Amino acid sequence: MAEEWKNLLYFGDNLDILRDHISSNSVDLIYLDPPFNSNATYNVLFEEKSGERSAAQITAFEDTWHWGRESEETYHEVVSNGAKKLADLLQALRSFLGQNDMMAYLTMMASRLIEFHRVLRPTGSIYLHCDPTAGHYLKLLIDSVFGKENFRNEIIWHYKTFHGQVKRYFPKKHDLIFLYTKSNVWKFNQLFDDNYTDTIDFKRWRKYLVDGNKILGSNMPMQDTRFLRFYRRWVRQNCREPGPNDVVYELTKQPIDTVWDIKAVDPKDRNRLGYPTQKPEKLLELIIEASSNEGHLVLDPFCGCGTTIAVAERLGRRWIGIDITHLAISLMRHRLHDTFGSELSPYQVIGEPKDLKGAEALAEENRYQFEWWALGLVDARPAQDKKKGADTGIDGYIYFFDDKSGEAKQIIVQIKSGHVSVAQIRDLKGVLEREKAVIGAFIALREPTKPMITEALSMGFYEPEYLPGRRFPRLQILTVAELLEGKKLDYPIIQRATFKKAKRKTKEKLPSGQRTLNI
Repeated sequence: MAEEWKNLLYFGDNLDILRDHISSNSVDLIYLDPPFNSNATYNVLFEEKSGERSAAQITAFEDTWHWGRESEETYHEVVSNGAKKLADLLQALRSFLGQNDMMAYLTMMASRLIEFHRVLRPTGSIYLHCDPTAGHYLKLLIDSVFGKENFRNEIIWHYKTFHGQVKRYFPKKHDLIFLYTKSNVWKFNQLFDDNYTDTIDFKRWRKYLVDGNKILGSNMPMQDTRFLRFYRRWVRQNCREPGPNDVVYELTKQPIDTVWDIKAVDPKDRNRLGYPTQKPEKLLELIIEASSNEGHLVLDPFCGCGTTIAVAERLGRRWIGIDITHLAISLMRHRLHDTFGSELSPYQVIGEPKDLKGAEALAEENRYQFEWWALGLVDARPAQDKKKGADTGIDGYIYFFDDKSGEAKQIIVQIKSGHVSVAQIRDLKGVLEREKAVIGAFIALREPTKPMITEALSMGFYEPEYLPGRRFPRLQILTVAELLEGKKLDYPIIQRATFKKAKRKTKEKLPSGQRTLNI
């Protein structure tokens, strides 16, 4: 089966995808970091070249999960059809919390936890990542679905980042990760910290010394036999018996415990892809190494920029990633191809339009998602949050280098899902001049008119200084149908700079359960 398997990226609501596409008892490991932040919306943020957050914030969905009709319907579904413990708990929580954002979030999570339990193998594990804002409520939920007897660990991720001045409470620098299994038989590979120093002070063991310099192991309690091993090794290395003032220091394997000191992804790190909730690969490496073996199936139902699937790919696991935005899917595809190149395992994207009919259906259902998907067809970066701010006539950017100046050139991209006219081409010409962009791309769902084509040709050509004889139309009109058939935007590509490029890595072939990690 492993030879026939093709890894999967799903676009859509993970609840629907879990129910419709993922078989019961098929997943070995689930990691999820469900978004919740009571003070902000959940955005995909890009960073400017200075490292600062861009003013262009691309809303994926509002993670406050406002209580509304969908929450009410999901609540009634879980209470009516779910297990009694979960139904009783949800009703109690609603009585306590009321109909608010937190209750909407917990209701959403309850319906998904039921599906996570169904798809997990009997020997599988689930790691639920959260911050202390909702952690105590989530633990009650997962207790009611997986059973409190299957709770294994509460892991503290202490992320080492600089914090500002906090005067009225301690700085908040940790997340919670709850580890549960589906049964009392589960896969676990013990991991060791290779940066642990063991110290033995022979003075403490003077009661075992005879005549001041010899040791009697026969009198030693069973729990102290580890000291005897140190003693014998010390004698071999030093060719004498230890005195009471001798001390030995040695690096030893120490099992990794439930407090993980792992630095958060630095904004200046090359591995930082501009996603606000991006987790460090070391964190996912620990989880995947501990609770799966090579060839096992890993699922991340809120996969964002794809750290889980990137680490699973590197460690030789099969994987399924799910996200609710085409923007995230595009980001993951770039990351996978940049990181693994020709070594990347075959994978399939499900939920993306494959033909013109599918594109039209997406545009009718959600034009913002259509625009993000269409931008992905030309590897463009979204320009702004569609729910905020005035329309500047720019839907996306492409940055590229075509000379040695170190200054990136800019392509302005407009996406149109509805009626098109020559007036829109004239408007785009004005945007190009205003933004000093070298090329404009007009991408339309419908066929352009002859006046539109004529107006675009009037813009002439862009002729790069360092590519003599090469000419590129300054304003290019492409249809979605043409892009789906393989047509490309025409511009000089010496180096792309639109998305941050993930660092190239080689897949690892290491025996599970025999790994030491420095955390």
